[in-house]
Amino acid sequence: MFRSIIRPRVSETDGAGHINNTTVPVWFEAGREGIFKIFNPNLSFTAWRSVIVSLSVDYIHQMYLGKDVEVRTWIQRIGNKSFVIYEEIHQGGILCAKGTATYVNFNPEKQISEPIPESIRNELEKHLFEST
Repeated sequence: MFRSIIRPRVSETDGAGHINNTTVPVWFEAGREGIFKIFNPNLSFTAWRSVIVSLSVDYIHQMYLGKDVEVRTWIQRIGNKSFVIYEEIHQGGILCAKGTATYVNFNPEKQISEPIPESIRNELEKHLFEST
């Protein structure tokens, strides 16, 4: 699992006084940096191979300005060419949002998805989500 701490900003708070729903996918993406580095250690866009093809978010509890949030990121499933990420956001010990994102291993030169290399697969497996 990867853990990231984010301090909510005023600009992420909406008129209702809570963190805006459009902020959650951005925070989830921030929590994926460790996974991106497995595919591309220096995060060079010229070598970028992880392309998102699906995103799902469940909003469970409101979040507010003034308290840090923790993004928790796991690998839920690894396929031949794709993998699914499972993510959660917690604030004050409360699960506030959860979601999944599906990515493919993409070759930008050929514009096709390709099998995930075994070395990358082995690293992804170290972060598999185990449901209780």
